[in-house]
This record gives sequence, C-alpha cells and structure tokens, in this order.
Amino acid sequence: MPDQYSLYEAKAKLSALVRQVREGRSFTITVHGEAVAELRPVEIAPQTLDDRLRELEGRGLTKPALRQPSDPDALPIGATKAGALKRFLASRD
Repeated sequence: MPDQYSLYEAKAKLSALVRQVREGRSFTITVHGEAVAELRPVEIAPQTLDDRLRELEGRGLTKPALRQPSDPDALPIGATKAGALKRFLASRD
C-alpha cells in the first residue's frame, strides 16, 4: 500500500489503514493533492511529569524553570503571596 491516500481513499480503507498503523506504519492523507493530515501510531507519553518536562525542554518547546523545586524561596505551582486578594480589593477603592 502507498504511504499517501486521498481523503476519499482513506475513508474507504480506514480499517485496513488502522491495522497497519498498529503495526507501526504511518500514512499521509491528502485533500486535492495537498497533505493535510497524518495517520500514525500514538506515542506513549513519559511516565512522570519530570520526564515529560525534560522531553519538552530537549525539543526546545519549553525552557527550564527559573527556580528549582529545591529552592527554599520557590513558591509551589499555583501558590500566591498571602493576602493578594485583600490587596487587590483595597486597590480598587
């Protein structure tokens, strides 16, 4: 089978294509001769958040945190400085 199918062909042969994808093959789907989608095996996500962050950093999609979690001055994710809501409401008066 070719590695490229029109949308019409891909719809007609979807079950067969999915069977081959499960075996590791990838296919490109075209519309009017232009590649628009890829049918490929799903990549297994890393097991931990740290692994995923390292992977994204390695691919250049994220940057390392400015402060390491071991930094005693680092705030936990989602943490805010105490009294932020009170200061915000006071500033509106």
